Amino acid sequence: TSVGLPAWIWGAWVLGLVLVVATFFKPTWARVTAPLYALAQGLAVGAISKVYEVDLDGIVLQAVGLTIGVFAMMLVLYATGRIRVTPRLRLGIIAATGGVMLVYLATLVMRLFGGDMPFIHGTGVIGIGFSAVVVVIAALNLTLDFDFIDRAERAGAPRSMEWFAALGLLVTLVWLYLEI
Repeated sequence: TSVGLPAWIWGAWVLGLVLVVATFFKPTWARVTAPLYALAQGLAVGAISKVYEVDLDGIVLQAVGLTIGVFAMMLVLYATGRIRVTPRLRLGIIAATGGVMLVYLATLVMRLFGGDMPFIHGTGVIGIGFSAVVVVIAALNLTLDFDFIDRAERAGAPRSMEWFAALGLLVTLVWLYLEI
């Protein structure tokens, strides 16, 4: 976009990351960290959305609509048993997600030193193709969230895990929205 992002967005991203990592190690904190994450990421995503909307009128409404549509379709596919989270599928989704996270990390490191990851963040065929693959991976992560919720309920997990599950779902939805 032609308009830069406000510098405070980085603070919101870092805060969100710290909250998620802390909650991963201490799930009972989710009752506090999940709303704080939602607030921090809401501010950041709202600012990013505003910047993109200024350059590309209507893009935010499309991204919100597509995110809701993908969420609804994945929930229907999961609830009807069309997609079953098997150990092999779980491993594949986790591996693919890890690969994407490594690319994101490499991009961050390269940008810190004035470089950039060629092709994948552009608007060409490779960049759009990469984003499409990442959207599919993010959508598949929704099935892991749904499966976690189902397994926690069947196992009689404590009520505090509801917040933990909600945080996981929110992290996936933020990622999906931004990638769309």
